[in-house]
Amino acid sequence: MLPPLSPGTILRNRYTITEIVGQGGMGSVYKTMDKRLPGRLCAIKEVQPDPNASAEMIAQAQAQFLQEASILAQLDHPNLPKVSDFFADNGRDYLVMDYIPGSDLKELLQEAIEDSRVIEEKVALDWAMQILNALTYLHNHNPPVLHRDLKPANIKLTPDNRIKLVDFGLAKLLVADDMRTITIIQGQGTALYTPLEQYAGEFDRTDARSDIYALGATLFTLLTGSPPPSAKERFLNPNALRPPAEINPEVSKAVSDAIVWSLEMHPIKRPDSAITFRQALKGQISRQSFDDENSSGFAKALYENRISAISVLALFVIAILITIMRTI
Repeated sequence: MLPPLSPGTILRNRYTITEIVGQGGMGSVYKTMDKRLPGRLCAIKEVQPDPNASAEMIAQAQAQFLQEASILAQLDHPNLPKVSDFFADNGRDYLVMDYIPGSDLKELLQEAIEDSRVIEEKVALDWAMQILNALTYLHNHNPPVLHRDLKPANIKLTPDNRIKLVDFGLAKLLVADDMRTITIIQGQGTALYTPLEQYAGEFDRTDARSDIYALGATLFTLLTGSPPPSAKERFLNPNALRPPAEINPEVSKAVSDAIVWSLEMHPIKRPDSAITFRQALKGQISRQSFDDENSSGFAKALYENRISAISVLALFVIAILITIMRTI
């Protein structure tokens, strides 16, 4: 990977780098000043190409970056930083967004732990409702957008107590025609907050429920002081996850149950949307009632379409019999 740019470097004759505020495996994040708008601070995320990629693969990645950046620039929500520009320079791609002041939730949790306390449920739920507002907006966008790297370090609390989801480095666009997601900027998220389906790389089938899992893991961390066992660990030891209320008795049963629900290993067993997860956290719906309602709805639909269902089953049986006869 190329070294980070030095403070004082000017990008696109407009953005002056003042400091490096983050570094990762694919590039750096810089705090910059906008020369055209004096006093305006920006955060610029840098994405470097894979040094082992072919020229064709690099060109495809850059084209995909521009596609994603154009989508992110259309987003407008109070709990998301505004993306204002994107460009390429000297083989690196850059995404320009608002610089968000304040502390991230990882820092706030660390402060609480040092004071021998955890985050109060009321406070954590207020943050969660704001995050769910953002996720509802993202997941219902056209095309839907997944964050894919929700964790305490990527959630900031501004001085006016507003939550902001930051770091869209792993954002994905959902392709409606085949319900696959296309990774625009490669990455797998952070292990402790990543659902199992997200480990599958290019063959994954992540959707809104993947963000639900990551938010559930984030809430678990805030309310207990430590993250839940990783999905890989739980795959090997299905009983590794303890309900938050067992670790912190101050956590209500409804919230504890909702978090455990969101952390189900298989996505089909999790809340189906940010709206459902919100209702569960508020105690307005339980996993049991949700499952019962959906089971009755499926049974009703099956009954109303019983003739079609029987016909399909009959055709399936006939196809199997024909296959068997051809092999005899």
